[in-house]
Amino acid sequence: MAKETVKIPDLGGGSVDVIEVCVAVGDVVAKEDSLVVLESDKASMEIPSPMAGKVLSISLKEGATVEAGDAILELEVEVEAETEAEDAKPDAKDQAAPAASAAPEKTAPAAEPAQPAKPEKSSAREMIKVPDVGSSDGIDVIEVCVAVGDVISEGDSLLVLESDKASMEVPSPYSGKITKIVMKVGDSAKVGAEIAEIEREIDATVDVSDAKVEASAPEKETSTPPVASSPASAAPAAKPEPTVTSHADVYAGPAVRKLAREFGLELEQMTGTGPKGRILKEDVQQFVKDLAQGKASGAGSSGAGLPSIPDIDFSQFGEIDIQPLTKLHKLTALNMHRSWVNLPHVTQFDEVDISELEDFRTGLKRDAEQRGVKLTPLPFLLKAAAVALQAHPKFNASLSADGENMVYKKYINIGIAVDTPAGLVVPVIRDVDKKSLWDLAAETAELAQKAKDRKLKPADMQGGCFTISSLGSIGGTGFTPIINAPEVAIMGVSKLAVKPVWNGSEFVPKKMLPVSLSYDHRAINGVDAGQFFTFMGTVLADIRRLLL
Repeated sequence: MAKETVKIPDLGGGSVDVIEVCVAVGDVVAKEDSLVVLESDKASMEIPSPMAGKVLSISLKEGATVEAGDAILELEVEVEAETEAEDAKPDAKDQAAPAASAAPEKTAPAAEPAQPAKPEKSSAREMIKVPDVGSSDGIDVIEVCVAVGDVISEGDSLLVLESDKASMEVPSPYSGKITKIVMKVGDSAKVGAEIAEIEREIDATVDVSDAKVEASAPEKETSTPPVASSPASAAPAAKPEPTVTSHADVYAGPAVRKLAREFGLELEQMTGTGPKGRILKEDVQQFVKDLAQGKASGAGSSGAGLPSIPDIDFSQFGEIDIQPLTKLHKLTALNMHRSWVNLPHVTQFDEVDISELEDFRTGLKRDAEQRGVKLTPLPFLLKAAAVALQAHPKFNASLSADGENMVYKKYINIGIAVDTPAGLVVPVIRDVDKKSLWDLAAETAELAQKAKDRKLKPADMQGGCFTISSLGSIGGTGFTPIINAPEVAIMGVSKLAVKPVWNGSEFVPKKMLPVSLSYDHRAINGVDAGQFFTFMGTVLADIRRLLL
């Protein structure tokens, strides 16, 4: 028997919390049995045992914060196999000794059979893996774009991934023929996970020894895990399944998810009572109990004790076509509903005279063409909003999760709502106050195009302080935008219209822009909103104030 210390494996950086210890001192565990459940800001994961044995001591407890390399527990493990191997070594030596003395030179030619493997190869197989897409959790495969036998070019799409906020394509880094596909629709795509194997041509100028190493790379990858000596390095590869979150927007451990699956329940239907709203086993059991008593709301419930919308068979009235919502669309709907239910929205409306702004913008048309950009009203709105956020810091803040503090931000990042075929996304422009109108014009166009091409990364949609949602090109005289929590306000922009405005002596035609401002009444009161809105209107009406 021997003692082995099991440690926290490398989880991709940062500290995580221990939310459940699955074993006790004296327990006998098998290889890959769960030892602890850890939780980061975005996901929960189980740490499996890298070996079988008896738990002698436990080094951590629930609620502790740990990092890679911290000790989990100490195991008493069997070493019989190792002992037998050691006992066998002398026999092997004794048997090998006569052979060695009889023909000592046979060891040198032993390497010769490998030499015929030197023939110049024109192709080699490479395993393509998921690149760093800016996030490691909650990214699912929604489409596999290739099949075994396909011949593809470098840059061709292999997969389409989708996170909570965006979808993106993963291009092939090589040209060649697909020989194996590892991932399938519905898999969770973590950085470094294998996607597919490709057979690609090797440059004829490459040295034969280099080609040999390159061609054998996949074999090395498959042979490495069994001889890994560190439990920390073996643990993540041993059981990757627990990090696959079928409900990325719900906090729950693998054991709870399994229990919910056994009952055929959706976690979104439940309210978590654990830390950070985490769903516990007791919550699942209570939900089942409520179902039995007819208390629990159904999947179509609007929550907060409100009655659910009845499920209607629309086919009885005529022909219908049912199309499933994209994950992005469903998550957007969930986020909007959550914001609407939790934040007390107040919306103010106004009209801003932007006649001078439009005259100035039109006069810059030739300069814009020379720069290769299109100067729309949006860069002016972004710049005016940045100045207003500086002058009214309550709008450049967020309420803490417990509602006890206001977090004031020293940076100004503004999101712009973009409609795409897959759903609504909000890419964020950083440091708006430090950029020129030309910079903003180029960046907004670039981000909007990336959004429509499904090339936005999660990092492109994080860190916003304020959002602008424009329907100017579509129409309408006003609307009530929903706050993009945890922000505290959002501005809606409708279609410009020429209207008669009284100047004191006569009516004159003015270009009036309808705008609306929705704000969180917990953080901002009506006076603050009125002052902010008035300031914005003043700046937009006379853009020279942007220089002050």
